[in-house]
Amino acid sequence: MTKDWKKKRRFRQSFARFLGSVLRKPRQTGPYDGPKNSILILAQEKFGDAILLTPLLRNLKAGFPSASVEILAFSKTVSAFFRSDGNVDRVHYAKGAPLRYIREVLPRRFDMLFNTKDHPSTNFLLQTLLVRARCTVGIDNEFHRGIYDYLTVAAFHAPIAFKNCSLLAVLGKPAPEKECRPYIPPMPVSEAVRNFLGTVGERTCCGINISAGGATRCWTEEQWTALVRTFPEERFVILSSPSDLEEKKRLERSAGNILPSPETSNIYEAGLITARLKILVTPDTAMVHVASSTNTPVTGLYGKAPQDRSRFSPFLVDYRMAISHTALVRDITVETVAGLFRDLRG
Repeated sequence: MTKDWKKKRRFRQSFARFLGSVLRKPRQTGPYDGPKNSILILAQEKFGDAILLTPLLRNLKAGFPSASVEILAFSKTVSAFFRSDGNVDRVHYAKGAPLRYIREVLPRRFDMLFNTKDHPSTNFLLQTLLVRARCTVGIDNEFHRGIYDYLTVAAFHAPIAFKNCSLLAVLGKPAPEKECRPYIPPMPVSEAVRNFLGTVGERTCCGINISAGGATRCWTEEQWTALVRTFPEERFVILSSPSDLEEKKRLERSAGNILPSPETSNIYEAGLITARLKILVTPDTAMVHVASSTNTPVTGLYGKAPQDRSRFSPFLVDYRMAISHTALVRDITVETVAGLFRDLRG
C-alpha cells in the first residue's frame, strides 16, 4: 500500500465524515414506500463490477417492470456493457459525454439513487449530492451514515453480487442468494467464434484465462505451460484479452493438448466459450464472474488480501481457491494449482 494511496483513502474518509456531519440525514427503515418510477444506479468502473451488478438489474426489472432502470457510468467499457443490457432503460456516461450528462441527468428528479460502492468514494459521494433524487440509498458502512436516506444491510465480506441485491430489501422485495447469479448481456458474435463453438462439445474441454487486471494478479507463461503439461489427458482452451494475444498463441503452440481458439472481441464471446468448459482456471479478474454467470466450476488464483477472496470469489458455482502467501499471484506454485484443479475435476 503506497503512501499516495493511503493519503487518498484518508481524504475520502474525511470527506465522507464531513458530509455526514453536515447533512445529518436520519437513517430510515424500510421498506421504502415512495414512487419507484425511475431508479438511477451509480455503476463502478471495472468489468467485474459491471457483471456483478447484473443480478440487481434483472431483479429490478422483474419486480418493478414499469420502472425506468438507469445507469450512471464512469468508464467507456462499462457504459458499452450496459447499453447492450435489455434490463437497462438508459445509460448515462458522465465522463465521456459531460454535456449530455449535465443536460439529461442533473435537471431531472429521480425517485431513487443507489450508490453501489461499499466504501467511501469521492466521486460517488459528489454524484449523490449533484443528482436530484427523492430517496438515496447506500451500502451500510461508517462513512455512509448521515449521507443516505437508507442503508442496505450486508456484511463487508459478503459477495458483491449479493451485496448489490441488498437494495431489493429496501424496496420491499428481497431476493434469495440463488436469484443473484450474474449474467452477460448479449453482444455481437463473430463468425470465427460461432464456428469454433460448433467444434467444441458441452463440458469437454478445460479452460485457462491468462489475462488479469494488473501485474500483481498474473501468473507467468512458464507456469501456465507447466500446468497444461501436467494434464496431458485433458484438452485445454486458452482465453485472453487482446493485449495478451501473442502469449495465447505461443501457449497454443507449446502443447498438443491445447485447442487453438479464435480471439474474442467482447466478454460475451468469452462467456459463450466459458459455458462449454468443464473447468476454468483463472486469476482473480472479471473472468471469475463470467464463469459464475455460466455455472462453470472455477479454480481461482488469488493474492493474500482477504477482501478479494471473500467479496470477489466465484459465486454460486463449485470452486477451489489457490491463495498466494504474498500480494503476487505468481508466487502460487504450479503444484498447488494442479492439486486444486485435480480435486475440482474429481
